[in-house]
Amino acid sequence: MDALGLPSVLAERERRVKAIERVAYSVGGLLMLSGLVHLAILLVSGNSWEGPLSLRKPATFGLSFGLTLINVTLIASFISLSDRTRTRLLGVFSAACVLETVLVSMQAWRGVPSHFNVETPFDAAVAQALAVGGLALVAVIVALTVSAFRDRARLPPGIRQAIRAGLLALIGAQTAGAIMIGTGVRLIVRGDPDVAYATAGWLKPVHAVLMHGILVLPLLAWALSKTAWDEGTQARAVRTGIVVYVAVVGGVAAASVLAAASR
Repeated sequence: MDALGLPSVLAERERRVKAIERVAYSVGGLLMLSGLVHLAILLVSGNSWEGPLSLRKPATFGLSFGLTLINVTLIASFISLSDRTRTRLLGVFSAACVLETVLVSMQAWRGVPSHFNVETPFDAAVAQALAVGGLALVAVIVALTVSAFRDRARLPPGIRQAIRAGLLALIGAQTAGAIMIGTGVRLIVRGDPDVAYATAGWLKPVHAVLMHGILVLPLLAWALSKTAWDEGTQARAVRTGIVVYVAVVGGVAAASVLAAASR
């Protein structure tokens, strides 16, 4: 059976938007609004952009998680899932995105670090809740990735490749986050909290680049679908884009490792 063109697929998805997708889109928009509000406050107040207490953190969390939730919800709409499975996965993902953003924002307004902070029982509980939220995000992303590779839905080859590569990149982003958390926890256990705050985030650039592959690669496939190229040419162009993206990730990772080694 021939693959449907991307414009036809998008039109069909617009007619069949699920209730959970509307909720997820709305939540994603609110998270982005939260990020923009924190960014505006940071700009107006002139406070520091650096350090674990900066409002930069809730700003970036709100914008990143909001955009990621919207992207993941859209991408999931192209994957063949039962209504129950879709509702559960997007419901858990939405809740985890909210949990992460709210807890990070709360700690920033309390004037205490959100990660690697076990100074009080409450702060330790917050850090543990952030870890649980992170695990929930990973579980949903892995489930969607497995489903995307098993899916035989009629999609243009380019968009199918972009979705799979974008989800793999998102798994990579969560892996980078887990490495940073593990590094920080190890330093905390050794009794070096200041060192943990200063050095545990060495993979932040890699995490950031990988986090938004789920946006960049499908967007590339969509842009190519607007050209006069046939689907085979579009698919080859998407593969080239994926190779370039992987090279960028590799370059950022190499720079991060060299920077960490020079400290």
